Amino acid sequence: MELRKLQKIVVDALEDIKGKDIEVIDTTKLTSLFDRIVIACGDSNRQVKALARNVQDKVREAGGEVVSVEGEDAGEWVLVDLGDIVVHVMQPAVRAYYNLEELWQTTPGRRQKALVGEQNAA
Repeated sequence: MELRKLQKIVVDALEDIKGKDIEVIDTTKLTSLFDRIVIACGDSNRQVKALARNVQDKVREAGGEVVSVEGEDAGEWVLVDLGDIVVHVMQPAVRAYYNLEELWQTTPGRRQKALVGEQNAA
């Protein structure tokens, strides 16, 4: 599946269930493992699980592949590996503690808020 289409499906799936603070980070120049990281917050274990499940369902409905899922049992941090995109759905305290945005960010200009950069390119 084309990267832009997959990214839109992921962000839309997160927005459908009121995911908060959705960030898309372009990692193409940082690693060859994946092209994007998407990070979002959910307010509770239940919402984090629902957000991750909705991403999986929407990607599969569109014909995409879910490579693996980690953390569904606890629901504090669920990682959904889609191959080209890795989705992290976290509770706010977990997100603040691990601060993945800073870890994967090299300069502020590389960070995109949801699909703003992709929509402008389209």
